[in-house]
Amino acid sequence: MPGQVFFIVGNEACERFSYYGVIAILTLYVTRHLGQGDSAGHKISHFFKAGVYFTPLIGAWISDRWLGRYRTILYISLFYCAGHGVMAMADLTHSVDSKLTILYTGLTLLAFGGGGIKPCVSAFMGDQFRAATAGAVQRAYALFYWSINLGSTFAFLAVPQIAAKHGYGWAFGVPGIFMALATVIFWSGRRRYLHVPPSRNTSGGFWEMLGYALIHQSDRRPGKGFWDACHRKYSESDMEGARAASRVAGVFALIPFFWALYDQSNSTWVTQGARMIPYPLPDWLRWALGWMLGDTLGAEQMQAMNAIQILFLVPFYSYLLFPGLERLGLRVTTLRRMSVGLFLTAASFVWIALLQHRLDAGEKISVVWQFWPYFILSAGEVLVSNTGLEFAFREAPRKMRSTLMSFWLLTVAAGNLGVAKLVELNVRSRNPDGAEILYVSGENQFWLYSGLLALVGIAFVFVAMRYTYRPADEPEGELPAES
Repeated sequence: MPGQVFFIVGNEACERFSYYGVIAILTLYVTRHLGQGDSAGHKISHFFKAGVYFTPLIGAWISDRWLGRYRTILYISLFYCAGHGVMAMADLTHSVDSKLTILYTGLTLLAFGGGGIKPCVSAFMGDQFRAATAGAVQRAYALFYWSINLGSTFAFLAVPQIAAKHGYGWAFGVPGIFMALATVIFWSGRRRYLHVPPSRNTSGGFWEMLGYALIHQSDRRPGKGFWDACHRKYSESDMEGARAASRVAGVFALIPFFWALYDQSNSTWVTQGARMIPYPLPDWLRWALGWMLGDTLGAEQMQAMNAIQILFLVPFYSYLLFPGLERLGLRVTTLRRMSVGLFLTAASFVWIALLQHRLDAGEKISVVWQFWPYFILSAGEVLVSNTGLEFAFREAPRKMRSTLMSFWLLTVAAGNLGVAKLVELNVRSRNPDGAEILYVSGENQFWLYSGLLALVGIAFVFVAMRYTYRPADEPEGELPAES
């Protein structure tokens, strides 16, 4: 494996700690510390995530058309560090208005930084491999994926404890230190990296062809479809690529509903867990990890269950479950996996609704009851998220793969934007004391979310049944030449 890969992996682990360190405490920081109410905390969390997953379009454009991947990652990381620096100023003022100004400024910089480098880092990893080292690509990306979950796990476990013991200034500052470390690690490998220069050429790209097709619909030949309007300027392979990309985009049109529910594990699930009883850690665990976890496991730390479970679920699916089903004669296609993932995610909200029913009835229950909905959600995530990326990569022609990956990231942004607006519209009014009056509240909102995603899952099944997979006849070609 090329030695420079370890600089990228180290960068990713520290960067993911910095990002999820903010996510871990953001909702309760807004709802409780700033006293803005549950709806505001949920809305800000989802708007922030929407920004993180929209700005990759900007980062990809800067990288492909101007700076190249290395300089894009390095320069935008400085904005990322600046965002953490602003967030670390949270305890320097006692005014709520000033704290909100700091929050919005910091989150804006973090959204640009975190999203701007997102499409570049994993692609830059691929740039480091040539024909002689191509056999190590899969192992490198497995290590890359583990570094993501490792960083997020420690962030969810440690940062809430930092906030409880040392205040939010340090809780936002420590992730900033890790982001600075991530930048230094990445910069340290500068003399060893292999670079693919920016192409500055978008001829035959999806968006260019879409604009051309919309303008020249009158050029379509009799009996031909939408993309045939491009036949005077583009080749048949270009048009087929655009057709394939549009078919995949049609499948992805339902995926924002998944993200609208999945990302509530960092918002509504956290506020629900905050009403539960923290779980007292056993003596042996408190002795081993008390410095990081404290004496109890709380709502914010429960978010780590997702990352921990994924570390085990991915190899279970890949090496045991799917091969076993194939041996039984069951064809496990990507769209079938995604369909099951949608229903599992809907089922996790059924469990959350049942827990909310017990809380609304005045029951005192332990936060560890959230383990099971987190487990079901994680099982669904692997089937939808990981499989969706695999589906996009396999179904898109080579020159359209970046476009399809950007479509996938946009589904995350759209889902978070949609649920943020839904939270905003659900606030009917406020009591004189500022308490929110909601149209749909308590367990009913979780039943509503679960029912909506179940309907989306049914619609997705019909889409999957009608989808025709693209023949795997495109030659892979060689890895890019060194530059």
